[in-house]
Amino acid sequence: METTNNTGFRVESDLIGQREIPDSDLYGVQTLRGIENFEISKFHLNEYPLFIKGLAITKMGAARANYELGLLTKQQADAIEQACREIIDGKYHDQFPVDMIQGGAGTTTNMNANEVIANRALEIMGHKRGEYTYCSPNDHVNCSQSTNDAYPTAIHIGMYFSHLRYMEHFEKLIESFERKGKEFASILKIGRTQLEDAVPMTLGQTFSGFAAILRDEIKHLNEAANDFLTINMGATAIGTGICAEPGYAEKCVAALAEITGWDIKLSDNLVGATSDTSCLVGYASALKRVAVKVNKICNDLRLLASGPRCGLGEFNLPAMQPGSSIMPGKVNPVIPEVMNQICYKVMGNELCVTMAGDAAQMELNAMEPVMAQCDFESVDLMINGFDTLRTRCVDGITANADRCREEVRNSICIVTALNPVIGYKNSTKIAKEALETGKSVYDLVLEHGILTQKDLDTILAPENMIKPVKLDIKPLK
Repeated sequence: METTNNTGFRVESDLIGQREIPDSDLYGVQTLRGIENFEISKFHLNEYPLFIKGLAITKMGAARANYELGLLTKQQADAIEQACREIIDGKYHDQFPVDMIQGGAGTTTNMNANEVIANRALEIMGHKRGEYTYCSPNDHVNCSQSTNDAYPTAIHIGMYFSHLRYMEHFEKLIESFERKGKEFASILKIGRTQLEDAVPMTLGQTFSGFAAILRDEIKHLNEAANDFLTINMGATAIGTGICAEPGYAEKCVAALAEITGWDIKLSDNLVGATSDTSCLVGYASALKRVAVKVNKICNDLRLLASGPRCGLGEFNLPAMQPGSSIMPGKVNPVIPEVMNQICYKVMGNELCVTMAGDAAQMELNAMEPVMAQCDFESVDLMINGFDTLRTRCVDGITANADRCREEVRNSICIVTALNPVIGYKNSTKIAKEALETGKSVYDLVLEHGILTQKDLDTILAPENMIKPVKLDIKPLK
């Protein structure tokens, strides 16, 4: 029973007993117990607005289905829906203070949503907070539901929102690399394998290559995210649908599809789906794939921009801050470095999600809270990293064209481009002499009269060095 007093508190009760709840709080006794029980991390539900949005949408869809089935009055259904819409619009998020990492397979989070929505609905109906006779967290807001279907459904919806946001920022980063690819298209440089000189390429190809390997991941990300659109709503406790009205699952899924505009579907087997968290594992894996590639790119940015005088120095990263407390003039690649660290964190989160996904037992995976936290966190970290990398680094990169050109001229590896024309014997002789004398391949070919300067310049023209070509050029000897 819930009662009020004149001390600024209301008294609420549950299975364990009675507790005083500040009148200023929309949440109730079960949320309070969750706050007290799980002082675990710095990750709180109110820091994940898209998850809260997913919870509110889930409860709104359930209310519509329950009203159609005659389980809620119109006044209750309308009040619950209005409360949910307000939460979706960003209101009352401070009333979701529970730790994301919690025991109970998400019950604390589910009840946090139920209590906030119920108390706000009561206010809309003209009642006081805690007067649960008129709108109860359990009997009305959670009607036809269990934590075991409402919580994963909310995660799925919240994660799909997160995915859509992620893709917007990811696409902008890819486009930034593509622009640099076009900007540097005519700048010839040396490619490298195993950190050793290889064959010529353009600086533009380096950056367009970065863009291409990232763009390849869009398909994998979308495929992984599509799994979130299959939900187990109506499964209730273990997938049998106990305590739900016949037809509720179908009506609820239809309502959720209408609310979101997405192609949300009911799982073919609710028992299997209720313990299956593989969609969180799959999306974590897709995020890790991107992290591995972005990490490689950031390592390349650091290496290729190293110097400024004693490194590779093919291009310049924007100077963002002084790099040393003791070495005047030092500027470090701080933006790629922070992106590296984000990538390592995302890789670590993927391992956590994998291990937690492996921990499912019987008809439920009680480790889903940490899986959700890791996936939501990884998305947020990557979004912030993408924007930082793009605006504070990639967009401002400038090429050292003269240095790139000189490296090509001085490199022994350009003899590879000459080999099809002057033959292996001549190529070997020139390469050996260049190594022994320090002279350039370019100068030695002319010195030995193997090619005319015109023919040599044609072979070494950027457009002929970066793709398969057929040249009608013969050696002089």
